[in-house]
Amino acid sequence: MSKRKVRTFSATDRDLAMLETVATYHGFSKSATIVNLIKKEFWRIFPAGTEIVPPDTGARIAEEMDNGNNS
Repeated sequence: MSKRKVRTFSATDRDLAMLETVATYHGFSKSATIVNLIKKEFWRIFPAGTEIVPPDTGARIAEEMDNGNNS
């Protein structure tokens, strides 16, 4: 009888190994690593937030930091 791997998400063994490696490197749990990666990607795509997820009070927003100097 073989043991089954129980996960709450779909991932290949290779994906899981990469996640474990990144988590170990940063000293985080796998779930904390996933959350941090999602946050980084969210703020990269939506630097001014969204209607549902506004930026934190006092946060510097990328468009504001640019000062219109697009070359």
